[in-house]
Amino acid sequence: MDTPATPMSDNIEQEFLSVIREYERVIYKVCYLYTTKNAPLGDLYQEVVLNIWKAYPKFRKECKVSTWIYRIALNTCISFIRKEKHTPELVTLTREADWMTEDRDPLTEMLRELYRLINHLGQLDKSIILLYLEEKSYEEIGEITGLTVTNIATKLSRIKDKLKKMKKED
Repeated sequence: MDTPATPMSDNIEQEFLSVIREYERVIYKVCYLYTTKNAPLGDLYQEVVLNIWKAYPKFRKECKVSTWIYRIALNTCISFIRKEKHTPELVTLTREADWMTEDRDPLTEMLRELYRLINHLGQLDKSIILLYLEEKSYEEIGEITGLTVTNIATKLSRIKDKLKKMKKED
């Protein structure tokens, strides 16, 4: 037996859908960075949206919606990856793999190379550089990750050095 929807639940659902539409690209970017053969983009995205939905009624709006979305997306992806580490490798036969190899313009190639290098970083470093590339302030990055502004600045400098070194080694 389904219970009839109340005007209040309809309002929350509409508000939630609006937030998801507004931050869809952000969620996809975070998920893309954590995509592996055992954690496909679609699975990560679905898991993040589900976790946002579960947490949405409890969101107290004490921080920006974007900060809250990033925090849930990053935590969900990291947790998903940890759980999936012990799962046998899957071979995908979807268009996602084709999409990743279609464009061959120089900018797309540079972005692919950057994301490939970022994928070799640790979970925290990966999160910090993603937020930095999304043009989040050090304060916002600190709020999302729980680190101090000074720590963020230090870590970003080291991450940039690591990426430069990795690029030279290629």
